[in-house]
Amino acid sequence: MKPRTTTILYWVLTTLFCLLMLADGLAGLAGETHGQDAMRQLGYPLYIMTITGAAKILGALALLQNKYRTLKEWAFAGFAIDFIGAAASVALAGLGFVATLPALVMTAVLFGLYFLWKRYLASRAQLAEAEAASETFTTAAVATL
Repeated sequence: MKPRTTTILYWVLTTLFCLLMLADGLAGLAGETHGQDAMRQLGYPLYIMTITGAAKILGALALLQNKYRTLKEWAFAGFAIDFIGAAASVALAGLGFVATLPALVMTAVLFGLYFLWKRYLASRAQLAEAEAASETFTTAAVATL
């Protein structure tokens, strides 16, 4: 895959993922009724919606920034824990395998985004090396004149 294609694919998919997480986080903070029903069905207290809602919003913002890599790594880890925990909660509550599919699909999407992010970083490093080599060559050529 070309670096430009990787960059475009990474940012489009990350933006869509973050929009979904922002919407889910806002719904959790607002105490949306379907979310409350799901929490009751799983046996969780309703205040968990506020905690996970705030965490999803912060995680989405962390994924959209490009300055702090460690923060981004932690956001990926947090989303992975959230989705795997959701799948396990649904499965252990006895709701069946089909009910775990949304969380498992989101886990797969998250791992795909993480893979694309690593490819994006590698392509940026290659471009930076190529530019540095080009500048060194240009400087050396000018110096010999």
